[in-house]
Amino acid sequence: MEVAMNFKELVISNRTCRRYDSSKKISREEMIDLVELARFTPSGINKQGLRFAVVCDDETNAKVYDNLGWAGYLKEWPGPIESERPTGYIVFLTDEEYGKPMAEDVGICSQTISLGARAEGMAACIFKSFKGEPIIDILGLEKERYKVILVMSIGYPVEEVVVDDIKPGDDIKYYRDEKQVHHVPKIVLEDLIVK
Repeated sequence: MEVAMNFKELVISNRTCRRYDSSKKISREEMIDLVELARFTPSGINKQGLRFAVVCDDETNAKVYDNLGWAGYLKEWPGPIESERPTGYIVFLTDEEYGKPMAEDVGICSQTISLGARAEGMAACIFKSFKGEPIIDILGLEKERYKVILVMSIGYPVEEVVVDDIKPGDDIKYYRDEKQVHHVPKIVLEDLIVK
């Protein structure tokens, strides 16, 4: 389901999502279409060092899920219940044959894929908290050659996420209110621009 909006609306609506409708499956072809967006992103010295693994079957999804850290600030929350888990993952990998990609390239690719998912009515969560070696084993890849650099969950969102304006020095920790609305504090624009 494509979501029609201008670019600013797309960026604003592209919030990290941790709860999905697990009954709405995403096909491997849809996941590959998202990865293809990364192919067209800028890459420092055109190195193109990132590689990707696409996961969208229930069995492998469950194994990847068990190797992720879900929300650093929500200490009491173990992660989404089974009916709210993502239906796909994109694992970002380094390949020893190509060397480690620049951090900027990883950021550009992950944001581009996330925006692509949002434009299609999906949502994503970018994980830096994961157990890399078990994920390599799950994927059946060579440990000597590939390393996990980040994992992105993909699915159709069921949670409501709102942005709360804050000033520098205010608490930056995201939280859930009593209605399970996810609040993300963001510093107001006039405090971001220094000159």
